[in-house]
Amino acid sequence: MSHILFISDLHLSPATPEIVQQFQRFLSGDSVGTADALYILGDLFDAWIGDDDPSSFAAQIREMLQEAGRHTHLYFQHGNRDFLLGEDFAHAVNLTLLPEEHVIQIAGQPVLLLHGDQLCTDDTDYQQARKLFRSPEFRAQAMAMSIPQRMQKAAEIRQMSGEAKATKSSDIMDVNQQAVEAIMRKHGVRRLIHGHTHRPQTHTFDLDSHQAERIVLTDWQATASGALQVETDSGKMRTVTV
Repeated sequence: MSHILFISDLHLSPATPEIVQQFQRFLSGDSVGTADALYILGDLFDAWIGDDDPSSFAAQIREMLQEAGRHTHLYFQHGNRDFLLGEDFAHAVNLTLLPEEHVIQIAGQPVLLLHGDQLCTDDTDYQQARKLFRSPEFRAQAMAMSIPQRMQKAAEIRQMSGEAKATKSSDIMDVNQQAVEAIMRKHGVRRLIHGHTHRPQTHTFDLDSHQAERIVLTDWQATASGALQVETDSGKMRTVTV
């Protein structure tokens, strides 16, 4: 039976070789090899400094995705850590870049895909930073920097993000239910799949007198990683452990 796969929040980096190895096993395994498509819903990288990154790490990930892309359609939504990933990288690995809000059809029903950070509207400081980082002006300024300068800037942003999280309640950094319902109404869907929050769970709730569903993807860790597998004919879901 045909299926599609969803992953997010791998946060790949040279500092996490064990997760890179997990990703390589996943891409070369039967789940991906027999899938109609693999959707990567953001934060594939802990930090992506640009498609011109000459590092061996960047080359390794390109090679892994190139191989997977020979037999599986690859799709990618930007996260808050890899918003500089662009058309050059996508072309090199045969990857389709998606808008930050994208609807697909599964078993005849529309399903909304997001990275998910736009739903955390209670965290107003983060939303201001998100607007800045995703602006064309910021991207142009970043890409005008040298590779070492971008690496330094990325490290500074990660440090500031970590410090900010330490002072915030977990509820503020989670999604806002009103934001969830508003974006689902906007797109006319009853099922939403996203990542970002690192709180994997399936939430069911009432949306305009109909049952709705919000599926949060698992983040990848050295001890536990996984993908959401959905059968295209029935819409049945299960978690694939990596």
